[in-house]
Amino acid sequence: MRCYLLIIIICISLPCHASISGCSKTDSIAGIVDSAKIHRHRSTTLAIAAGAAYAGTMIGLYNLWYCGYPQSNFHFFNDNNEWMGMDKLGHATTSYYVGRFGYHTFRWAGMSEQRATWIGGSSGFIFLTIVEILDGFSSEWGASPGDLAANTLGSALFISQQMIWHDQKVLLKWSYHPTSFPGYRPDLYGSRFAQKMVKDYNGHTYWLSANLCSFIGKDSQIPRWLNVAVGFGANGMTGAANNSISYKGLPIPEFKRQHILFIAPDIDFTRIHTRSVMLKWVFEAIGFLKFPLPAIEFRGNRIKFHPLYF
Repeated sequence: MRCYLLIIIICISLPCHASISGCSKTDSIAGIVDSAKIHRHRSTTLAIAAGAAYAGTMIGLYNLWYCGYPQSNFHFFNDNNEWMGMDKLGHATTSYYVGRFGYHTFRWAGMSEQRATWIGGSSGFIFLTIVEILDGFSSEWGASPGDLAANTLGSALFISQQMIWHDQKVLLKWSYHPTSFPGYRPDLYGSRFAQKMVKDYNGHTYWLSANLCSFIGKDSQIPRWLNVAVGFGANGMTGAANNSISYKGLPIPEFKRQHILFIAPDIDFTRIHTRSVMLKWVFEAIGFLKFPLPAIEFRGNRIKFHPLYF
């Protein structure tokens, strides 16, 4: 579940890139500023900021997740049967966006396109692998092969598109809606809205969002920002691998655990043309969220239309 906290961190961090990108355009006006000096200054800034962010995140993770539990020898733990795979989709999405932010940050610092793609694009995998190593030394958890595979998939999605197209035609996105399941297991899903949003996988949907114009061609009449998205969700979970039958002596109704598929239009805000640095700031910040729009739900043999789904 820790990976979803990283998504919130990314959402806060992305505006920094947006505003930096806007400023970089003024740096090159009339060749007044020496670009080599700019890149040296930015590289130094990046190294300091990255080191501080890494140290702060590791300290925070240790205090929040590890210090209260005994340590052990490094070991693996197979959790592929938990949460119906929704946590793995969360890992892939987090790895993708950390890599995307890393790429843009390294490009801003003056790194070449290819090096920024490989080094920056791999930053999500690298960071989350370090988290898995920490898990591996905790007796409470263990390094998860499934998590490592998901982290690899997220980074690979970013790097492969950047290498082939120099563009991100297919995005990973996330959405959340409240469910009733935290009421049955507040110990598992939390009692406050922020806790439920992070921990309640029943309300999570992960989307593959493809930009139509980038595949069909720029000469088409399709808006540049219009995407079509396929969403993956799950429902009926009152436990990780199996459902609980009671909580504090109170019975929990029997729910059917099932996967859900969605098809919906989407908006890629980063493709909306604007001269406003503030709007770019906003568009980058909300880029990982699936925009609420009508959707078709496929659950078992049932098909349902949602006038608005998030």
